[in-house]
Amino acid sequence: MKRPACALGVVAALAVVAGACSRAEPDILAPRKTSAVVEALTPGPGALVLPLRDGSVRFAVIGDSGRGDQNQMDVARQMQTWREKFPFDFVLMLGDNIYGPHTPDDYLRKFQQPYRPLLDAGVTFYAAIGNHDDPGSLHYAPFNMNGNRYYTFRRAEKKLTALTGAGVRFFALDSRSFDREQVEWLARELKDSSSTWKIAFFHHPLYTSGRYRAGARALRLALEPTLVSGDVDVVLAGHEHFYERVRPQRGILYFVSGAGGSLRPGDIRQSNLTASGFDQDFSFMLFEVSGQQMYFQSITKSGRTVDAGVIERQEN
Repeated sequence: MKRPACALGVVAALAVVAGACSRAEPDILAPRKTSAVVEALTPGPGALVLPLRDGSVRFAVIGDSGRGDQNQMDVARQMQTWREKFPFDFVLMLGDNIYGPHTPDDYLRKFQQPYRPLLDAGVTFYAAIGNHDDPGSLHYAPFNMNGNRYYTFRRAEKKLTALTGAGVRFFALDSRSFDREQVEWLARELKDSSSTWKIAFFHHPLYTSGRYRAGARALRLALEPTLVSGDVDVVLAGHEHFYERVRPQRGILYFVSGAGGSLRPGDIRQSNLTASGFDQDFSFMLFEVSGQQMYFQSITKSGRTVDAGVIERQEN
């Protein structure tokens, strides 16, 4: 298992293997068909900003969650509380889902017990693997990875007034190793996808105002051209133990949500990347997709909203 101090060094080395670091970061990439335009929203205390539209795709996001301590339990309880207002169907897990050790009891204490009310209600969890996760977690049935380091699945709106609504294609990736095989697989899947929205999620961020900025640049060299040419709309990552919304980069909106069970207060280094950031409490996210709009809301373990908005998907 990789230690935090060396994890991004390993990732950078793998980017070299993939041929990504043999050139400067590109200033010009393939033109996109779409771009993300964001409008910030300011809900009142305890208010839900997501509109709960008929048949919309609704999900939650947690990252770096698997501690099995009181903070994780508090976040999980807030998720359940907010689900009473916003009945989401599934949860994306952004890696470091189970911090070591990785005994059966750890999977019980660090996943099943905190999220038992959600699991009992039929909520599905989809995990991406992180540097602290055991490789055996690929085969842990409740994570729905089915033994795969990377995979894809689709959700679509269920409209009562129309035959079809907006489709969302999700791509779970293994950011520990953006090797050539994985990047080529992603390029094919993106090209073949006709879904309205494309969302990639993985552990290590490509853009961050935290301590892993150098490693993020190495990852961009390996992956960003594929994301841009494949018209990915949103990228979700963890690893940094805070919340950050990055200003749109090359038409893509990037979020860091790595405070589901781990926190580094004061770790955000304010930069021109940051559209919104919060590193003073544990947090999770809610998303709703309807037509050409995607709403988001970042919420702390005490129920406070720290960021919210709507993404308009616009044709270029």
